[in-house]
Amino acid sequence: MSIDLSSITLRPFRLSDVDDFLSWAGDDQVTRNLRWNTFTSKEEALTYIKDVCIPHPWRRSICIDDRSIGFVSIFPASGNDRCRADIGYGLAVKYWGHGIATEVVKIAVSQVFVDFPEVVRLQAYVNVENMASQKVLAKVGFQKEGLLRKYSYLKGKLQDLLVYSFLSTDSAAE
Repeated sequence: MSIDLSSITLRPFRLSDVDDFLSWAGDDQVTRNLRWNTFTSKEEALTYIKDVCIPHPWRRSICIDDRSIGFVSIFPASGNDRCRADIGYGLAVKYWGHGIATEVVKIAVSQVFVDFPEVVRLQAYVNVENMASQKVLAKVGFQKEGLLRKYSYLKGKLQDLLVYSFLSTDSAAE
């Protein structure tokens, strides 16, 4: 499968995305490195889109031909931590290995510092076993800062995470 990366778009979620959303958010391979559980019903997915995705300050549907194939989210901090934001993303398995996640993170990086002018640091926490996500972040120009040992529970298991960052003064990889 060959994918024209210029056809990838990011847009806010819509309730009409529910079937596409369920196709990838209902896949354990996609959600294994995400904090949320795999979705098992259309009703559950619809509620999540309505209550979480739509009101989120910066959660976008990754689309090809206006069909949702994944998500990217920016979580801006507040108060004394308003200088930073976290990024997270997930993509349907059939689109893995085609450069889509890298393209999406590049787009998100280019927008986050415009949409959130107080943010100077974008950071990502990655499970040490998630080599694909580590490669995505490195390709975009994120710097690996270190290992956080036994840092967080993921699917009930205490995990080591790597922390990556991209500063507003950094240059994105071309």
